[in-house]
Amino acid sequence: MSRENQRNKGRAAGYLAACDVAPLDGLVQATSRYLSRDVIWQGFAPLTDATGPEAFVSHYLAPLRRAFPKLERITHILIGGRSDGGVKGGDDGRAWVGAMGYLDGEQIEPVWGIPARPGTRRLRWSEFMEFDPEGRIIRIQMLIDVLDWLEQMDLSPLPKPKGVPFVWPAPTGCNGVLMEEQQQARSDDLLAFSRTFIFGGLNAFDTSDLKSMGMARFFHPNVKWYGPGGIGACLSLREFEDFHQKPWLVAFPDRKVGDLDNLFAEGDFVGASSLPGVLANHTGPYLGHAASGKPVSVNGIDFWRRDGDMFTENWVFVDMLHLFGQMGIDLMAQVRDLETK
Repeated sequence: MSRENQRNKGRAAGYLAACDVAPLDGLVQATSRYLSRDVIWQGFAPLTDATGPEAFVSHYLAPLRRAFPKLERITHILIGGRSDGGVKGGDDGRAWVGAMGYLDGEQIEPVWGIPARPGTRRLRWSEFMEFDPEGRIIRIQMLIDVLDWLEQMDLSPLPKPKGVPFVWPAPTGCNGVLMEEQQQARSDDLLAFSRTFIFGGLNAFDTSDLKSMGMARFFHPNVKWYGPGGIGACLSLREFEDFHQKPWLVAFPDRKVGDLDNLFAEGDFVGASSLPGVLANHTGPYLGHAASGKPVSVNGIDFWRRDGDMFTENWVFVDMLHLFGQMGIDLMAQVRDLETK
């Protein structure tokens, strides 16, 4: 596994570089060095999925590059490993690499219905890449935090976040881009800890008492929870409970984490992506909108960092446009209304 994982991380870094530096008319050729012919790209609202390098480039990559002709990638975390994302547990035989950070640049034209306004944008991005045994990328799960992007332009259709906006740092005091081989025993221990946290703690809510989830067993009292646009960052366990966990559980009290598309650990970091990973019913108010009573699925990506025996940092992506669309709320239509005022 170690040799395979090192190879996959190197190829993931090569693929990301190809996305950034290849000329527009050479993007298909450059990315095809890393992608399988039938690669599946699963992205964020308002986009839909795409299959094959040509569709991936025309659907997502080329429009992004045209809108941001001088886009610079800053990578905060890059880790890899074999997935153990099922509720019942056990290596599912799938090899993944996950990465995240910022895409910095000036937007010169609208893209996917998102208007362009003067100034530099810092787009939060994450990509999880599944590899076949030959080292080709066969599936990509990719989120850009569109709501945070809109907040930077004062075009958010949601209320002001309770948490602190625009907090999305690199890991504190360490390097999260793990290109060197890590100790397997350390990674295995963290994966087991993470499974207990996700399928035990997060799924343990008794619908009345936050303590039933036992978050204090996993999160340091001063944990830094870097939440998505619409929620903001929570800079302690208490803030996490007050600014995110309580409103989330009021809105979605029956939510459950199910089988995840992936979950893997390397060194002191663990990552998971699943589109979707959580199922729930929207039975309470959320971020200014009344309960719809509708079933929803949550597309999300997480990275956690453990320091000692507790999580001290958590980077969180939630596809808010996709979530609210299931609640019957078209956030992009509201953005268009704001743009015309």
